[in-house]
Amino acid sequence: MRAFSLLLFLSACSWLCLGAQSLTPPSKEGVTQACSQPLYLTFDTGHMGVAQGIAQVLREEGVRVTFFVADEPTQEGDGTLGESWKGWWQERAREGHEFASHTDHHVYWLQDMPTPNGTMRFKVRASAGPDQGRVRVLTGQEYCNAVQGARTRIESITGKAALPLFRAPGGKTSPALLAQAQSCGYLHVGWSDAGFLGDELPSEKFSNALLLSKALAHIRSGDILMAHLGIWSRHDPWAPADLKPLIEGLKAKGFCFRTLSEHPFYRSWIEKHPA
Repeated sequence: MRAFSLLLFLSACSWLCLGAQSLTPPSKEGVTQACSQPLYLTFDTGHMGVAQGIAQVLREEGVRVTFFVADEPTQEGDGTLGESWKGWWQERAREGHEFASHTDHHVYWLQDMPTPNGTMRFKVRASAGPDQGRVRVLTGQEYCNAVQGARTRIESITGKAALPLFRAPGGKTSPALLAQAQSCGYLHVGWSDAGFLGDELPSEKFSNALLLSKALAHIRSGDILMAHLGIWSRHDPWAPADLKPLIEGLKAKGFCFRTLSEHPFYRSWIEKHPA
C-alpha cells in the first residue's frame, strides 16, 4: 500500500511538473524575457568577410538585430544581395532578425537640388552598382525607388516582410530628403552617439580594445548601436573580435537586445505602414 501511494504521488508530481512547463515556454532573448533596459543593435552591409563570424556570435548569444541592406561588393567579388548570399540571409530570417533598406546600391546623398517649380531633386553618388562612383541628380521618386529597391530584393530573398525604415549611407541626409522618404512610407533610422561602435575607424588609431572599452563605458538604455558586415579600410576587423565581449559585457550590465520593430518610436510608424 505504501509503495502504491508513493507511485501515485510521483505520477501526480510528474503530471503537475509537465503541466507547469507547458504553461511557461522556455525563455528566449528578445522573445519572452522582460526587457527593462533595451538596446537596438543594427548592422549595415559591407564586404561580408566577417558575416559568418557575426552570425555565429548572434546565435550563441541569442541576440536578434536589424540589418540595413544594400547590394554592395563583397570580398568574393559578388554582391551582398546576390545569389551566393541568399542562404545566409534566409538563415538570418529564420533566426528572427529584421531587415530594412540601406538603398539599393548604397546611394550617398550629396546635396539638395531645388528646381524653379518648387520640387526637390537630390545630388547623389552610389558606391556600388552600375552607376558606382558617378554623381547623378535624382527626382524625389527616383530616390524613393532606390530605397524601395533594397527592400524588394531582401523580401524576395527571405520571404519576410522588411520594415518600412531606411538608413541613408553614411547617415547623410537633409530635411528635404527625409521628408521625401517619409512621403514614400520610409522613416530614417540613425544611431546614438555612444552607439557608433567605430568599426569603420582606422584600427591603427582606434584599436578593438579601445573601441570595446569606450562602448561599454558610454552605452545607455535605449541606444541604437551600429556596425557593419565588414569594412574594407579597417585592417584589424572589429567583428567578431569585439562583438562577443561587447554583448556579454552589456548583458552583464543588465541590458537586453531588441530589434527596431520593438523600438517605441519606430514601432508606431511600422504599425501605420504595414507591408
